[in-house]
Amino acid sequence: MTVWDDLVGQEKVSEQLVAAARDADAFVTAASAAAPPPETSKMTHAWLITGPPGAGRIQVARAFAAALQCVSPDRALGGVPGCGFCDGCHTALVGTHADVNTVVAVGSQILAEDMRDTVRKSYTSPATGRWQIILVEDAERLNEKSANAVLKAVEEPAPRTVWLLCAPSLEDVLPTIRSRCRHLNLRTPSVDAVADMLVRREGIEPAVAAAAARATQGHVDRARRLATDPAARARRASVLKLPLRVDDVGGCLRAAQELVDAASEDAKQLAEEMDGKETEELKAALGAVGGGRMPRGTAGVMKDLEDKQKRRRTRTQRDSLDVALTDLTAFYRDVLALQLGSRVAIANVDAEDALERLARGSSPESTLRRIEAIAGCRQALDRNVAPLLAVEAMTMALRAG
Repeated sequence: MTVWDDLVGQEKVSEQLVAAARDADAFVTAASAAAPPPETSKMTHAWLITGPPGAGRIQVARAFAAALQCVSPDRALGGVPGCGFCDGCHTALVGTHADVNTVVAVGSQILAEDMRDTVRKSYTSPATGRWQIILVEDAERLNEKSANAVLKAVEEPAPRTVWLLCAPSLEDVLPTIRSRCRHLNLRTPSVDAVADMLVRREGIEPAVAAAAARATQGHVDRARRLATDPAARARRASVLKLPLRVDDVGGCLRAAQELVDAASEDAKQLAEEMDGKETEELKAALGAVGGGRMPRGTAGVMKDLEDKQKRRRTRTQRDSLDVALTDLTAFYRDVLALQLGSRVAIANVDAEDALERLARGSSPESTLRRIEAIAGCRQALDRNVAPLLAVEAMTMALRAG
Protein backbone atom coordinates (compact mmCIF):
# COMPACT_ATOMS: atom_id res chain seq x y z
CA MET A 1 0.00 0.00 0.00
CA THR A 2 1.61 3.26 -1.14
CA VAL A 3 1.11 6.69 0.42
CA TRP A 4 -1.09 7.61 -2.55
CA ASP A 5 -3.73 5.00 -1.72
CA ASP A 6 -5.26 7.25 0.96
CA LEU A 7 -6.03 10.05 -1.52
CA VAL A 8 -9.69 9.75 -2.49
CA GLY A 9 -10.67 10.97 -5.95
CA GLN A 10 -7.39 12.81 -6.63
CA GLU A 11 -5.85 10.56 -9.28
CA LYS A 12 -4.69 13.40 -11.57
CA VAL A 13 -2.96 15.26 -8.72
CA SER A 14 -1.36 12.03 -7.53
CA GLU A 15 0.14 11.46 -11.00
CA GLN A 16 1.64 14.97 -10.99
CA LEU A 17 3.17 14.53 -7.56
CA VAL A 18 4.58 11.07 -8.33
CA ALA A 19 6.31 12.57 -11.38
CA ALA A 20 7.65 15.44 -9.25
CA ALA A 21 8.91 12.98 -6.60
CA ARG A 22 10.77 11.01 -9.29
CA ASP A 23 12.45 14.20 -10.50
CA ALA A 24 13.26 15.10 -6.90
CA ASP A 25 15.07 11.76 -6.61
CA ALA A 26 17.06 12.60 -9.73
CA PHE A 27 17.98 15.98 -8.22
CA VAL A 28 19.23 14.40 -4.97
CA THR A 29 21.18 11.74 -6.88
CA ALA A 30 22.81 14.36 -9.09
CA ALA A 31 23.72 16.49 -6.06
CA SER A 32 25.32 13.57 -4.22
CA ALA A 33 27.32 12.66 -7.32
CA ALA A 34 28.35 16.29 -7.91
CA ALA A 35 26.68 16.08 -11.31
CA PRO A 36 24.57 18.80 -12.96
CA PRO A 37 20.86 18.54 -12.15
CA PRO A 38 18.35 17.51 -14.85
CA GLU A 39 17.62 20.28 -17.35
CA THR A 40 13.85 19.84 -17.13
CA SER A 41 12.09 18.90 -13.93
CA LYS A 42 8.53 18.60 -12.64
CA MET A 43 9.86 19.31 -9.14
CA THR A 44 9.86 22.77 -7.60
CA HIS A 45 10.66 24.26 -4.19
CA ALA A 46 7.17 25.59 -3.32
CA TRP A 47 3.70 24.12 -3.80
CA LEU A 48 0.27 25.57 -3.10
CA ILE A 49 -2.41 22.91 -2.62
CA THR A 50 -5.98 24.21 -2.71
CA GLY A 51 -9.39 22.61 -2.68
CA PRO A 52 -12.75 22.62 -0.92
CA PRO A 53 -13.10 21.41 2.69
CA GLY A 54 -12.81 17.65 2.92
CA ALA A 55 -10.98 17.22 -0.39
CA GLY A 56 -7.85 16.11 1.47
CA ARG A 57 -5.42 19.01 1.11
CA ILE A 58 -3.35 18.03 4.14
CA GLN A 59 -3.42 14.32 3.24
CA VAL A 60 -2.08 15.17 -0.22
CA ALA A 61 0.68 17.32 1.27
CA ARG A 62 1.66 14.60 3.75
CA ALA A 63 1.67 11.93 1.03
CA PHE A 64 3.97 14.10 -1.10
CA ALA A 65 6.24 14.78 1.90
CA ALA A 66 6.45 11.04 2.53
CA ALA A 67 7.27 10.36 -1.13
CA LEU A 68 10.08 12.93 -1.00
CA GLN A 69 11.51 11.32 2.15
CA CYS A 70 10.95 7.73 0.95
CA VAL A 71 14.06 5.55 1.40
CA SER A 72 12.70 2.34 -0.14
CA PRO A 73 15.32 0.61 -2.33
CA ASP A 74 12.55 -0.10 -4.88
CA ARG A 75 12.78 3.53 -6.02
CA ALA A 76 16.13 2.86 -7.65
CA LEU A 77 14.50 -0.01 -9.57
CA GLY A 78 11.70 2.17 -10.92
CA GLY A 79 9.26 1.77 -8.04
CA VAL A 80 6.81 4.54 -7.17
CA PRO A 81 8.23 6.99 -4.59
CA GLY A 82 6.18 6.75 -1.40
CA CYS A 83 6.13 3.02 -0.64
CA GLY A 84 4.26 3.62 2.63
CA PHE A 85 6.34 1.10 4.60
CA CYS A 86 9.87 2.50 4.96
CA ASP A 87 10.98 4.62 7.90
CA GLY A 88 10.94 7.81 5.82
CA CYS A 89 7.35 7.30 4.69
CA HIS A 90 6.05 6.18 8.07
CA THR A 91 7.55 9.03 10.11
CA ALA A 92 6.49 11.63 7.55
CA LEU A 93 2.90 10.38 7.59
CA VAL A 94 2.58 10.26 11.40
CA GLY A 95 4.33 13.62 11.87
CA THR A 96 7.54 12.51 13.62
CA HIS A 97 10.07 12.91 10.80
CA ALA A 98 12.89 15.24 11.84
CA ASP A 99 12.87 17.01 8.48
CA VAL A 100 9.11 17.44 8.03
CA ASN A 101 8.01 20.51 10.00
CA THR A 102 4.28 21.15 10.27
CA VAL A 103 2.77 24.56 11.03
CA VAL A 104 -0.84 24.60 12.27
CA ALA A 105 -2.88 27.65 13.27
CA VAL A 106 -3.40 27.48 17.03
CA GLY A 107 -5.97 30.28 17.02
CA SER A 108 -7.61 32.23 14.26
CA GLN A 109 -4.23 33.31 12.83
CA ILE A 110 -0.69 32.00 12.36
CA LEU A 111 1.38 34.61 14.16
CA ALA A 112 4.87 35.73 13.16
CA GLU A 113 6.27 34.29 16.38
CA ASP A 114 4.81 30.90 15.42
CA MET A 115 6.70 31.03 12.10
CA ARG A 116 10.04 32.43 13.33
CA ASP A 117 11.75 29.13 14.20
CA THR A 118 10.20 27.37 11.20
CA VAL A 119 11.49 29.97 8.73
CA ARG A 120 14.92 29.78 10.36
CA LYS A 121 14.92 25.99 10.04
CA SER A 122 13.94 26.19 6.38
CA TYR A 123 17.42 27.54 5.62
CA THR A 124 19.17 24.52 7.15
CA SER A 125 20.15 21.29 5.43
CA PRO A 126 18.14 18.13 6.10
CA ALA A 127 19.23 16.40 9.30
CA THR A 128 18.41 12.81 8.37
CA GLY A 129 16.12 12.90 5.35
CA ARG A 130 16.48 13.78 1.70
CA TRP A 131 14.66 17.13 1.92
CA GLN A 132 13.81 19.79 4.49
CA ILE A 133 10.02 20.08 4.19
CA ILE A 134 7.84 22.84 5.65
CA LEU A 135 4.12 21.98 5.63
CA VAL A 136 1.76 24.89 6.43
CA GLU A 137 -1.68 23.36 7.00
CA ASP A 138 -3.60 26.66 7.25
CA ALA A 139 -1.84 29.05 4.86
CA GLU A 140 -5.02 31.14 4.67
CA ARG A 141 -4.53 31.99 8.36
CA LEU A 142 -1.14 33.64 7.89
CA ASN A 143 -1.37 37.24 9.06
CA GLU A 144 0.55 40.08 7.42
CA LYS A 145 3.78 39.62 9.37
CA SER A 146 3.90 35.82 9.21
CA ALA A 147 3.00 35.89 5.49
CA ASN A 148 5.87 38.28 4.80
CA ALA A 149 8.25 35.93 6.63
CA VAL A 150 7.05 33.03 4.48
CA LEU A 151 7.35 35.15 1.32
CA LYS A 152 11.00 35.88 1.99
CA ALA A 153 11.74 32.20 2.63
CA VAL A 154 9.90 31.11 -0.53
CA GLU A 155 11.66 33.78 -2.64
CA GLU A 156 15.13 32.64 -1.55
CA PRO A 157 14.83 28.98 -0.53
CA ALA A 158 17.66 26.67 0.47
CA PRO A 159 18.58 24.13 -2.25
CA ARG A 160 17.03 21.15 -0.43
CA THR A 161 13.98 22.86 1.12
CA VAL A 162 10.39 22.34 -0.06
CA TRP A 163 7.41 24.44 1.07
CA LEU A 164 3.95 22.84 1.00
CA LEU A 165 1.18 25.39 1.60
CA CYS A 166 -2.46 24.29 2.01
CA ALA A 167 -5.41 26.68 1.63
CA PRO A 168 -9.06 26.54 0.49
CA SER A 169 -8.46 28.68 -2.62
CA LEU A 170 -5.89 30.80 -4.42
CA GLU A 171 -7.60 33.98 -3.23
CA ASP A 172 -6.91 33.01 0.39
CA VAL A 173 -3.15 33.40 -0.11
CA LEU A 174 -1.20 36.58 -0.82
CA PRO A 175 -0.61 37.10 -4.57
CA THR A 176 3.12 37.51 -3.95
CA ILE A 177 3.27 34.05 -2.32
CA ARG A 178 1.04 32.17 -4.73
CA SER A 179 2.93 33.57 -7.73
CA ARG A 180 6.03 31.78 -6.47
CA CYS A 181 4.33 28.42 -5.94
CA ARG A 182 3.21 25.64 -8.25
CA HIS A 183 -0.53 25.33 -7.85
CA LEU A 184 -2.47 22.08 -7.42
CA ASN A 185 -6.25 22.25 -7.15
CA LEU A 186 -8.13 19.32 -5.63
CA ARG A 187 -11.71 18.42 -6.40
CA THR A 188 -14.42 17.24 -4.05
CA PRO A 189 -14.40 13.42 -4.07
CA SER A 190 -17.58 11.74 -5.26
CA VAL A 191 -19.91 10.24 -2.69
CA ASP A 192 -19.31 6.78 -4.16
CA ALA A 193 -15.52 7.17 -3.90
CA VAL A 194 -15.73 8.19 -0.23
CA ALA A 195 -18.09 5.32 0.58
CA ASP A 196 -15.77 2.86 -1.15
CA MET A 197 -12.82 4.18 0.88
CA LEU A 198 -14.73 3.74 4.15
CA VAL A 199 -15.54 0.14 3.27
CA ARG A 200 -12.02 -0.76 2.11
CA ARG A 201 -9.91 1.14 4.63
CA GLU A 202 -12.09 1.35 7.73
CA GLY A 203 -14.10 -1.87 7.44
CA ILE A 204 -17.41 0.01 7.63
CA GLU A 205 -20.62 -1.73 6.57
CA PRO A 206 -21.54 -0.62 3.01
CA ALA A 207 -24.92 0.84 4.06
CA VAL A 208 -23.38 2.86 6.91
CA ALA A 209 -20.52 4.01 4.67
CA ALA A 210 -22.92 5.14 1.94
CA ALA A 211 -25.06 7.05 4.45
CA ALA A 212 -22.03 8.81 5.97
CA ALA A 213 -20.58 9.73 2.58
CA ARG A 214 -23.95 11.04 1.36
CA ALA A 215 -24.56 13.05 4.54
CA THR A 216 -21.16 14.78 4.32
CA GLN A 217 -21.29 15.24 0.52
CA GLY A 218 -17.78 13.94 -0.12
CA HIS A 219 -16.00 15.40 2.93
CA VAL A 220 -13.54 12.58 3.64
CA ASP A 221 -12.62 13.34 7.27
CA ARG A 222 -16.18 14.09 8.37
CA ALA A 223 -17.48 10.99 6.62
CA ARG A 224 -14.90 8.85 8.42
CA ARG A 225 -15.79 10.37 11.77
CA LEU A 226 -19.53 10.07 11.16
CA ALA A 227 -19.15 6.41 10.19
CA THR A 228 -16.94 5.45 13.13
CA ASP A 229 -18.04 7.72 16.01
CA PRO A 230 -21.53 7.26 17.52
CA ALA A 231 -21.17 10.58 19.37
CA ALA A 232 -20.66 12.40 16.07
CA ARG A 233 -23.82 10.79 14.66
CA ALA A 234 -25.79 11.78 17.75
CA ARG A 235 -24.52 15.37 17.52
CA ARG A 236 -25.49 15.61 13.86
CA ALA A 237 -28.95 14.21 14.58
CA SER A 238 -29.40 16.88 17.24
CA VAL A 239 -28.37 19.63 14.82
CA LEU A 240 -30.84 18.41 12.18
CA LYS A 241 -33.68 18.76 14.69
CA LEU A 242 -32.92 22.46 15.19
CA PRO A 243 -35.03 23.73 12.22
CA LEU A 244 -38.12 22.21 13.88
CA ARG A 245 -37.39 23.86 17.23
CA VAL A 246 -37.38 27.53 16.23
CA ASP A 247 -41.16 28.10 16.24
CA ASP A 248 -40.94 30.65 19.08
CA VAL A 249 -38.35 32.97 20.62
CA GLY A 250 -37.73 30.68 23.59
CA GLY A 251 -37.07 27.74 21.30
CA CYS A 252 -34.62 29.83 19.28
CA LEU A 253 -32.64 30.85 22.35
CA ARG A 254 -32.59 27.33 23.79
CA ALA A 255 -31.45 25.83 20.49
CA ALA A 256 -28.67 28.42 20.20
CA GLN A 257 -27.48 27.77 23.74
CA GLU A 258 -27.39 24.00 23.19
CA LEU A 259 -25.45 24.41 19.95
CA VAL A 260 -22.82 26.60 21.61
CA ASP A 261 -22.65 24.33 24.68
CA ALA A 262 -22.00 21.30 22.48
CA ALA A 263 -19.16 23.14 20.72
CA SER A 264 -17.72 24.22 24.08
CA GLU A 265 -17.81 20.61 25.28
CA ASP A 266 -15.83 19.56 22.21
CA ALA A 267 -13.22 22.22 22.97
CA LYS A 268 -13.09 21.16 26.61
CA GLN A 269 -12.52 17.50 25.73
CA LEU A 270 -9.66 18.39 23.39
CA ALA A 271 -8.16 20.67 26.03
CA GLU A 272 -8.26 17.93 28.64
CA GLU A 273 -6.45 15.61 26.25
CA MET A 274 -3.73 18.04 25.16
CA ASP A 275 -3.28 20.88 27.65
CA GLY A 276 -2.26 18.78 30.65
CA LYS A 277 0.27 16.79 28.64
CA GLU A 278 1.78 19.94 27.10
CA THR A 279 2.02 21.67 30.49
CA GLU A 280 3.75 18.70 32.15
CA GLU A 281 6.19 18.31 29.25
CA LEU A 282 7.10 22.00 29.41
CA LYS A 283 7.56 21.91 33.18
CA ALA A 284 9.84 18.90 32.85
CA ALA A 285 11.83 20.65 30.12
CA LEU A 286 12.22 23.69 32.40
CA GLY A 287 13.44 21.55 35.30
CA ALA A 288 10.32 21.36 37.49
CA VAL A 289 10.24 17.57 37.90
CA GLY A 290 7.81 15.73 40.18
CA GLY A 291 5.65 18.75 40.93
CA GLY A 292 8.56 20.84 42.19
CA ARG A 293 8.74 24.62 42.07
CA MET A 294 9.26 26.30 38.74
CA PRO A 295 12.72 27.84 38.23
CA ARG A 296 12.92 31.61 38.34
CA GLY A 297 12.40 33.43 35.07
CA THR A 298 10.10 30.80 33.53
CA ALA A 299 6.76 32.46 34.27
CA GLY A 300 6.73 34.12 30.85
CA VAL A 301 7.22 30.80 29.08
CA MET A 302 4.32 29.23 30.98
CA LYS A 303 2.14 32.28 30.22
CA ASP A 304 2.91 31.90 26.49
CA LEU A 305 1.79 28.26 26.63
CA GLU A 306 -1.43 29.20 28.43
CA ASP A 307 -2.19 31.85 25.79
CA LYS A 308 -1.56 29.30 23.02
CA GLN A 309 -3.88 26.78 24.68
CA LYS A 310 -6.59 29.43 25.09
CA ARG A 311 -6.38 30.32 21.39
CA ARG A 312 -6.63 26.65 20.50
CA ARG A 313 -9.75 26.17 22.64
CA THR A 314 -11.39 29.15 20.93
CA ARG A 315 -10.58 27.78 17.50
CA THR A 316 -11.78 24.29 18.41
CA GLN A 317 -15.11 25.68 19.59
CA ARG A 318 -15.57 27.64 16.38
CA ASP A 319 -14.51 24.70 14.21
CA SER A 320 -17.12 22.56 15.97
CA LEU A 321 -19.74 25.24 15.38
CA ASP A 322 -18.72 25.38 11.73
CA VAL A 323 -19.42 21.66 11.37
CA ALA A 324 -22.90 22.21 12.81
CA LEU A 325 -23.49 25.15 10.44
CA THR A 326 -22.38 23.00 7.52
CA ASP A 327 -24.95 20.36 8.48
CA LEU A 328 -27.65 23.04 8.74
CA THR A 329 -26.75 24.45 5.34
CA ALA A 330 -26.99 20.98 3.80
CA PHE A 331 -30.38 20.50 5.49
CA TYR A 332 -31.86 23.69 4.00
CA ARG A 333 -30.24 22.92 0.65
CA ASP A 334 -32.24 19.67 0.66
CA VAL A 335 -35.39 21.61 1.58
CA LEU A 336 -34.78 23.93 -1.37
CA ALA A 337 -34.22 20.97 -3.70
CA LEU A 338 -37.58 19.50 -2.71
CA GLN A 339 -39.33 22.84 -3.14
CA LEU A 340 -37.92 23.32 -6.62
CA GLY A 341 -38.48 19.73 -7.68
CA SER A 342 -34.76 19.33 -8.32
CA ARG A 343 -33.24 15.98 -9.20
CA VAL A 344 -30.22 16.70 -6.99
CA ALA A 345 -29.64 13.78 -4.61
CA ILE A 346 -30.87 14.42 -1.08
CA ALA A 347 -28.00 14.35 1.44
CA ASN A 348 -30.07 13.99 4.61
CA VAL A 349 -32.19 10.99 3.73
CA ASP A 350 -32.48 10.09 7.42
CA ALA A 351 -34.35 13.37 8.03
CA GLU A 352 -36.64 13.15 5.02
CA ASP A 353 -39.85 13.62 7.01
CA ALA A 354 -38.59 16.91 8.48
CA LEU A 355 -37.37 18.03 5.06
CA GLU A 356 -40.77 17.45 3.46
CA ARG A 357 -42.57 19.16 6.34
CA LEU A 358 -40.47 22.32 6.00
CA ALA A 359 -40.63 22.20 2.20
CA ARG A 360 -44.44 22.20 2.32
CA GLY A 361 -44.65 24.88 5.01
CA SER A 362 -42.38 27.50 3.46
CA SER A 363 -41.37 29.03 0.14
CA PRO A 364 -38.07 28.72 -1.77
CA GLU A 365 -37.45 32.42 -1.05
CA SER A 366 -37.63 31.90 2.71
CA THR A 367 -35.35 28.86 2.45
CA LEU A 368 -32.76 30.95 0.61
CA ARG A 369 -32.99 33.61 3.33
CA ARG A 370 -32.37 30.93 5.95
CA ILE A 371 -29.30 29.70 4.08
CA GLU A 372 -28.08 33.32 3.95
CA ALA A 373 -28.62 33.60 7.72
CA ILE A 374 -26.36 30.60 8.30
CA ALA A 375 -23.70 32.16 6.04
CA GLY A 376 -24.07 35.39 8.02
CA CYS A 377 -23.45 33.49 11.26
CA ARG A 378 -20.24 32.10 9.79
CA GLN A 379 -19.09 35.59 8.84
CA ALA A 380 -19.88 36.89 12.31
CA LEU A 381 -17.81 34.11 13.90
CA ASP A 382 -14.93 34.95 11.55
CA ARG A 383 -15.13 38.55 12.81
CA ASN A 384 -14.82 37.28 16.41
CA VAL A 385 -18.41 38.01 17.39
CA ALA A 386 -19.30 36.17 20.61
CA PRO A 387 -20.48 32.68 19.51
CA LEU A 388 -23.72 32.75 21.51
CA LEU A 389 -24.74 36.14 20.09
CA ALA A 390 -23.97 35.04 16.53
CA VAL A 391 -25.89 31.75 16.86
CA GLU A 392 -28.88 33.43 18.59
CA ALA A 393 -29.12 35.93 15.75
CA MET A 394 -29.05 33.03 13.28
CA THR A 395 -31.77 31.00 15.02
CA MET A 396 -34.00 34.08 15.18
CA ALA A 397 -33.46 34.57 11.43
CA LEU A 398 -34.30 30.92 10.81
CA ARG A 399 -37.57 31.44 12.67
CA ALA A 400 -38.43 34.55 10.66
CA GLY A 401 -37.64 32.87 7.32
